[in-house]
Amino acid sequence: MFYYFAYGSCMCPVDLKRSLGENTHLYVVGAATLKAYKLGFYRFSPTRKCGVLDVVKDAKASVTGVLYQLPWRLSDRLDLREDVPHGGYRQELVDIHCQNQVYKDVRTYVVVEKLTAEVAPNDWYFNIVLRGAVTCGLPEEYCWSLFHHMHQLQQSKRFLGT
Repeated sequence: MFYYFAYGSCMCPVDLKRSLGENTHLYVVGAATLKAYKLGFYRFSPTRKCGVLDVVKDAKASVTGVLYQLPWRLSDRLDLREDVPHGGYRQELVDIHCQNQVYKDVRTYVVVEKLTAEVAPNDWYFNIVLRGAVTCGLPEEYCWSLFHHMHQLQQSKRFLGT
């Protein structure tokens, strides 16, 4: 088993099941926090045809997401989902705060070639991210902050390829 911190579409166990091939609800540890990072849409996904989430180091910020404890048999499938073989994301080991504990060397993924400005998510990605945040019990204030950030990007029409 390994720990995995999800902050984007992988927060949604239903969407994660789509690519990992098995039910992931049972592997949810809970809502968790990654300190000294901020969230942003610094990658355009050719598959999803929109901006997708990334985390970037920022000493004054933190990112809320979902901590999973996944079986090793899902590791390669998770790398494929995150486009690791093609240089989309890379694994990064981080410390995660969850349920009054600190989990060390937790896997998360960061964008390899970050864009200089954020790119808006499409409606589908927007909904999957929010669905995961709400389903896994992220704080309501954080869910609203996420909603407003994504909505603001969409309103500014910062889409690539449209």
